[in-house]
Amino acid sequence: MAQYSPTLDGIFHALADPTRREVVDRLGSGPASVGELANHFDMALPSFLKHIRTLESAGWIRTRKSGRVRTCRLEPGALAVVDGWLEAQRRVWQGRTDRLEQFVLTGSADPDPVIIPTTRATPATRATPATRSTPVTQATDAEEFPA
Repeated sequence: MAQYSPTLDGIFHALADPTRREVVDRLGSGPASVGELANHFDMALPSFLKHIRTLESAGWIRTRKSGRVRTCRLEPGALAVVDGWLEAQRRVWQGRTDRLEQFVLTGSADPDPVIIPTTRATPATRATPATRSTPVTQATDAEEFPA
């Protein structure tokens, strides 16, 4: 099993809770004090502060205290880490789905053009130009299904 960085684990752990996801969502509109953020939740302030500390330790937010007011703001670095990981996953799965599509259309995983018979294929089974990632050549039944 692949091992991921503790940073990435902490970032996703912090987002596992709906309260913390809502705080991150709210901070997307701009900085807010802990008191302003806590007003939206039905929990005691010490319990809410645990969520703030979790988000801060994961790198999602930064807090700054000015007098008696602690202000929170989003840190874009955590989002960049998640975006990098998601992009790597997207590339892997895009390649897999492209190979699966090719296999379904051709019956092989070879990178040869897809040959679709003109008389036997139905519109439901024929790939559309929008979903096709490999070139298509038209073939007659005689070419596709030699006797």
